Amino acid sequence: MNAGIHAAIDPVEAAREKRRAALASVASALLLVGLKVSMAVATGSLGILSEALHSSLDLVTTVVTYLSVRVADRPADATHQYGHGKVESFAAFVETGLLLVASVYVIWEALQRLLFRDVRIAPSLLAIFILGLTIVVDVVRSRALARVARKYQSEALEADALHFSTDVWSTVVVMAGIAAVWIGERTGVSWLRYTDPVAALAVAGVIIWVGARLGRRTLDALLDAAPHGLQERIAAAVATLPGVLAAERVRVRRAGHRHFVDVTISVPRTTSFEQVHEVSDAVERRVNDIVPADVMVHMEPRAAATENLFDAIRAIAARRGLPIHELSAQQVNGRLFIELHLEVDENLGLREAHRRATELENEIHALPAVTDGAAGPARSRAEVNIHIEPLGTHIPTAQAPPGPMRTLAGEVELRVNALRGEFPELVNCHQVKVRRVEERVLVSCHCAMDGDASITRIHDVTAAIEDRVKAQFPEIARVTIHPEPVEES
Repeated sequence: MNAGIHAAIDPVEAAREKRRAALASVASALLLVGLKVSMAVATGSLGILSEALHSSLDLVTTVVTYLSVRVADRPADATHQYGHGKVESFAAFVETGLLLVASVYVIWEALQRLLFRDVRIAPSLLAIFILGLTIVVDVVRSRALARVARKYQSEALEADALHFSTDVWSTVVVMAGIAAVWIGERTGVSWLRYTDPVAALAVAGVIIWVGARLGRRTLDALLDAAPHGLQERIAAAVATLPGVLAAERVRVRRAGHRHFVDVTISVPRTTSFEQVHEVSDAVERRVNDIVPADVMVHMEPRAAATENLFDAIRAIAARRGLPIHELSAQQVNGRLFIELHLEVDENLGLREAHRRATELENEIHALPAVTDGAAGPARSRAEVNIHIEPLGTHIPTAQAPPGPMRTLAGEVELRVNALRGEFPELVNCHQVKVRRVEERVLVSCHCAMDGDASITRIHDVTAAIEDRVKAQFPEIARVTIHPEPVEES
């Protein structure tokens, strides 16, 4: 049954329907016990007595089932945080024990009658007719219980349905035994009187067979055994999701009709927190496509097989909580030359800032991509240069641009536009803003450029333009250029 069907089920209506089914089962059990006990007393048949005993135990178990269904449908609370679903499994396990006790008694009494005692019974057509009536009752209620059990995955109701479906066959066997004894009395075939205890042994065999199956399933549920094949299906499905490197561990347990799934997956260590959350949501949805479940997802960061040097360095910095930018690498005389800008708290002293940079540098040296096979800076084939700068957290107030600042803005615009001949990618410069912030002159502007040029080339051009502007206007401390495609300027 898919998740969409389960999602549409009203839990209140589900609990009400399960209780109605359990109450109807109790009423049926009362009727059957009354009929079979009266026939056992009237005929003295061990077969009918075994059936009466079986139905008496069924009455007890149906009452237990009704009570367990009421408890199992209670929502989770502070004490039972996984809900009360295992009450159904426990009730089914109790039913199994009672059935096995009944079978042991029936076997003992049957052997006594076969080997040591001669008990005369009084079969009648009325007894056979009443047994046939009980078969009809068993068929009706077993089908009703099975339908509700399948609909809501109720172990307790499923146990009742199994009991009553096997009651049909055991009652047929008892009817056959009673009929054989009745025929034996009419025909003088004395050995047919043994068919009654033999029928009782057959009923006991059915009880043991059903009890063993039911007991194994309920014991598995109580011991949190994973449903067969479900763990493998979930692991295979989750491992194919985008952003998941592997499903490292999947654990499944069931309480009543509810499953609880714990999934541990590995994700690329460069994945952002927001992306990790999206992957987690995707895993939960995929699991619920397979089985309705409460899903817990645990993430393990791993280096992907395709991880490059730049991603590895960014992952190291992110793990240390160090923002970096301007990361680049070049081959110089057979050695790697790695450069990057490291941002640290603007209130740190140089000593502490340098210590953090050194720790980051040592980890970069130890990367497999920059060593000759042995870890550590001594075998590194890379040179690392880290530029340290303050991490901006303070927002100063800029002064309103006076006349000289507006004049400087116009001069900067003219200067940049004069560079179009030197840089063919540059189309025009506009929106030049000049401001004085804490005794520093800052300039920002927009430059329309060739949209087909690579971002690497555009970066080089904007850096060169910034240098030219600062060279011509030494009072400018920083120039920031926003490049945009000419068609969007």
